[in-house]
Amino acid sequence: MARSPPPGELPPAYTAPAPSVAPQILAGGLKAPLWLRAYFQGLLFSLGCGIQRHCGKVLFLGLLALGALALGLRVAIIETDLEQLWVEVGSRVSQELHYTKEKLGDEAAYTSQMLIQTSRQEGENVLTSEALSLHLQAALTASKVQVSLYGKSWDLNKICYKSGVPLIENGMIERMIEKLFPCVILTPLDCFWEGAKLQGGSAYLPGRPDIQWTNLDPEQLLEELVPFASLEGFRELLDKAQVGQAYVGRPCLQPDDLHCPPSAPNHHSRQAPSVAQELSGGCHGFSHKFMHWQEELLLGGMARDSQGQLLRAEALQSTFLLMSPHQLYEHFRGDYQTHDIGWSEEQAATVLQAWQRRFVQLAQEALPENASQQVHAFSSTTLDDILHAFSEVSAARVAGGYLLMLAYACVTMLRWDCAQSQGAVGLAGVLLVALAVASGLGLCALLGITFNAATTQVLPFLTLGIGVDDIFLLAHAFTEAPPDTILQQERTGECLQRTGTSVALTSITNMAAFCMAALVPIPALRAFSLQAAVVVGCNFAAVMLVFPAVLSLDLQRRHCQRLDVLCCFSSPCSAPVIQILPQELGDRMVPVGIAHLTATVQAFAHCEASSQHVVTILPPQAHLVPPPSDPLGSELFSPGGSTRDLLGQEEETMQKAASKSLPCDHWNLAHFARCCFAPLLLQPHTKAMVLVLFGALLGLSLYGATLVQDGLALTDVVPRGTKEHAFLSTQLRYFSLYEVALVTQGGFDYAHSQRALFDLHQRFSSLKAVLPPPATQAPRTWLHYYCNWLQGIQASFDQDWASGRITRHSYRNGSEDGALAYKLLIQTGDDQEPLDFSQLTTRKLVDKEGLIPPELFYVGLTVWVSSDPLGLAASQANFYPPPPEWLHDKYDSTGENLRIPAAQPLEFAQFPFLLRGLQKTADFVEAIEGARAACAEAGRAGVRAYPSGSPFLFWEQYLGLRRCFLLAVCILLVGTFLVCALLLLNPWTAGLIVLVLAMMTVELFGIMGFLGIKLSAIPVVILVASVGIGVEFTVHVALGFLTTQGSRNLRATRALEHTFAPVTDGAVSTLLGLLMLTGSNFDFIIRYFFVVLTALTLLGLLHGLVLLPVLLSILGPPPEVVQMYKESPEVLSPPAAQGGGLRWGVSPTLPQSFARVTTSMTVALHPPPLPGAYIHPVSDEPTWSPVAIPAAGGSSNLSSRGPCLATA
Repeated sequence: MARSPPPGELPPAYTAPAPSVAPQILAGGLKAPLWLRAYFQGLLFSLGCGIQRHCGKVLFLGLLALGALALGLRVAIIETDLEQLWVEVGSRVSQELHYTKEKLGDEAAYTSQMLIQTSRQEGENVLTSEALSLHLQAALTASKVQVSLYGKSWDLNKICYKSGVPLIENGMIERMIEKLFPCVILTPLDCFWEGAKLQGGSAYLPGRPDIQWTNLDPEQLLEELVPFASLEGFRELLDKAQVGQAYVGRPCLQPDDLHCPPSAPNHHSRQAPSVAQELSGGCHGFSHKFMHWQEELLLGGMARDSQGQLLRAEALQSTFLLMSPHQLYEHFRGDYQTHDIGWSEEQAATVLQAWQRRFVQLAQEALPENASQQVHAFSSTTLDDILHAFSEVSAARVAGGYLLMLAYACVTMLRWDCAQSQGAVGLAGVLLVALAVASGLGLCALLGITFNAATTQVLPFLTLGIGVDDIFLLAHAFTEAPPDTILQQERTGECLQRTGTSVALTSITNMAAFCMAALVPIPALRAFSLQAAVVVGCNFAAVMLVFPAVLSLDLQRRHCQRLDVLCCFSSPCSAPVIQILPQELGDRMVPVGIAHLTATVQAFAHCEASSQHVVTILPPQAHLVPPPSDPLGSELFSPGGSTRDLLGQEEETMQKAASKSLPCDHWNLAHFARCCFAPLLLQPHTKAMVLVLFGALLGLSLYGATLVQDGLALTDVVPRGTKEHAFLSTQLRYFSLYEVALVTQGGFDYAHSQRALFDLHQRFSSLKAVLPPPATQAPRTWLHYYCNWLQGIQASFDQDWASGRITRHSYRNGSEDGALAYKLLIQTGDDQEPLDFSQLTTRKLVDKEGLIPPELFYVGLTVWVSSDPLGLAASQANFYPPPPEWLHDKYDSTGENLRIPAAQPLEFAQFPFLLRGLQKTADFVEAIEGARAACAEAGRAGVRAYPSGSPFLFWEQYLGLRRCFLLAVCILLVGTFLVCALLLLNPWTAGLIVLVLAMMTVELFGIMGFLGIKLSAIPVVILVASVGIGVEFTVHVALGFLTTQGSRNLRATRALEHTFAPVTDGAVSTLLGLLMLTGSNFDFIIRYFFVVLTALTLLGLLHGLVLLPVLLSILGPPPEVVQMYKESPEVLSPPAAQGGGLRWGVSPTLPQSFARVTTSMTVALHPPPLPGAYIHPVSDEPTWSPVAIPAAGGSSNLSSRGPCLATA
């Protein structure tokens, strides 16, 4: 057999056709959309041809650029700080948090380690001696934790938070107090002597056993130390704090304990105390006044009798407070214990983390397996560890997901005919998408966008599923036509011309969707959305620029007849090229669109510059056979730009003449859509049923939307079945308490706004969620403590003045408090005359209304802060600027000692509160709204204040989350309409697409309600992104319908024929990408990402292949191009071959004009000519029945070659 001419050359015997009459504009054609789309496709054609000419260079440079961007992952930062992840950017909470950090620094005053004990039998009472003894065992085990780091041993007494350690001038007493001063531990054991066992401090005095809290009676110890030191001030301090006998004066939980002190109330009776009675009203630390632990902090699941007496409880809680890393660093900086290890704040943080991890481990193992009680332990480090684990990239799952997609692509694109097989292309495409994903994430890292759990757990799989769809599209479009039916040098250009519009439309819409999702002002979700947009953009660039180079290289393999994948070996199954000469066809005219070639055909195209006509010549020796029967008569060759085409779903109709195909070879998804699905779907009664069912689904979803609750609890994030999840679930059930603070800012005069501050506190305290203090206890705020302290020293002064111990000229014989009051009363606040002794009897430190004289306010604040450390610590005031230190010496009566420096005007102070009963998001929202209303009311009185605490940091977003969600979706739908209308140039079609997308979003929202998925920022991002992802399932059917001829039913059928398989394949590839999410250890990933995205994919499949075709068949827009001829029934029922031959659909008056095998109808447009476009000339009086333009595409088969006009 003679060899065929090289690609792109014409046979020597070929003669150019004579010029023909210029074609006329089609009546009814939409010229502007066709012209603009043809222009855009001409650019894509030129791009594809350029890539094919330099495929090696493009591939090398593309991989080099993507690889360079992927290196940016080396500087990626994974953010695990909850505040940085979940506090709304630019919100008032963010501004308030910034203000707090500006004044106080980044760290909290302390960190909490918690133990919760419950019975193994749910609902059993834990207010028993046995349960308390087991709690003591667990707490004692945890309190004895020691870790060795940097050559030092670190125990609880070294790192715990100690509240209000007093300053004592006597060095020996100060060192003893520092060692003995107790850690702050909130525990029900503090109601008993056994609470002292948790305190690890000890001191030594000659002639006495080691002093510990288990045997320390402060009153007795002070009596013994009086001969050795003057401790009157310290004694008064302890008396004011109501320390008394501390722990030795409390009942013993186990009276048979040999160390139970004789001072214990039940030491002699040896009777076990009534646990419920002792715990009623809460417990106290070593100070009865400043360390009162309310019942709600210690007991959960309480039950009371009709008189309000505590009867039972179901849970016990102990909380150990540790210093922050900065506090620990400052505490040991310069200390002899750390001078040799280069002590730093990072080392302090490492010590705390190691101790906390050991604490949790030993506490959970403290009780035997057969014990009646169980202990749950948790620390702040545990939460950090969870977030780090949540944010780690699972290499196994990523590798598994990509290997699964590699296998899927390779198997799907392999063919027995090696010339048609593209297995290597599939492998290269998936690897290219993987590299594009890595490069996109690397670019995000270089841009400074931080990574988080959503980035590492979800984004690699989601973008893989989206990116591989376009790989399938280009590969299928590249191979769907026989390799030699068009010029080899233009094959890549033809591929991009057909598919580029759809790839651009879906990619741009996806990027727009994720950019709109970035409107959600949560940093974690904003970062996720921006990263997704960047990765989709990198995928788009890789698919449009680099992957065509891969296809071009594969084309060379196929031309050289090499094996697929194993391209070093020749292919034994390549189809021969058979020449078909024009003269051998004779008068046998073949109807366009009906012929199927039995061999690979070498075709040649020629564009004559004078007439701007293209003639395609078929060389001789053609073997033409009638096509198989087709009930719809649709013989469209190309999907013309539809995306997600499953390679090989539509088998090549060009087979070798000698081969005999099996019946099953003709069945595929396209055949199923054409012969079964579309005829059934487009029946009138089926349409009505579809509309009714989707209407019912929409109505049901609207009801489901009412079931969606706001919120995202920490228990939703932590993996179920873990000890951490058990603790959080138990805590949420029994101890739903949150520490919050009411912060007052600068910018107003505290001294003259005391009444407004009291009113603000009262208004805040009256909120439903605020835990009120016991009726016997004063409010726990700095202003109350400050006034009470001043009233106390005023009372001492009055007594000393009345008894004559203090006079106008001397206060030495008075008490410590009387002397302090003396110094304060003579202060004027005037720098010129700071002292006025006449005020001793004419003024009071606190007036009858309970207010401090304004001129005395900041002077007295300095004295109170220095003289009442326990009260200051209990108030948690956190003053900024901090008042200056000032030491009182009763025996120094010099003028300098009388002058007290005033504190600077306050810019930050706070009132602490406890919020209770916050179970649901609605509870949090109600509490937040009440707190904000109280602050707004105070603002009208001149006091600038705001609430602070975790409920306001993480739950305030729900105040405007739904509004933000609706805004983002509406903006995105409008944006999608504009993008689709611009690229499709048909607002009618764009409107139908947006209608379907809005229905999908509403239905997905309703499904979330039925699945019990709560609305938080994460589902909002998915809901917003669903609009962009849904475009993948809808735009191709709409585009195919728009660019096809015929009635609405026929156009919907043809659109389905060529998009059913691609859309189905897109769903499969997306689901394969999401499938790896099921391997996550976090149920949160499965419920909030896999389930929601899977539901979105299935909804997209149903709406794209069922609802949209029905809507188009009823309400669809007219076609862009109308036929020049009346419709013939022969279109729907093509004639059989007569006389052993088939006739081309071209008038015999044009003997040298041959139609292309692409079976597209030729149309013509008048100038201006389009760059790179061409036409097929037709006769002025055609004698054949027309065939419609290819459906399901954005190209309308508008090729662009040379200086010719356009075809559609």
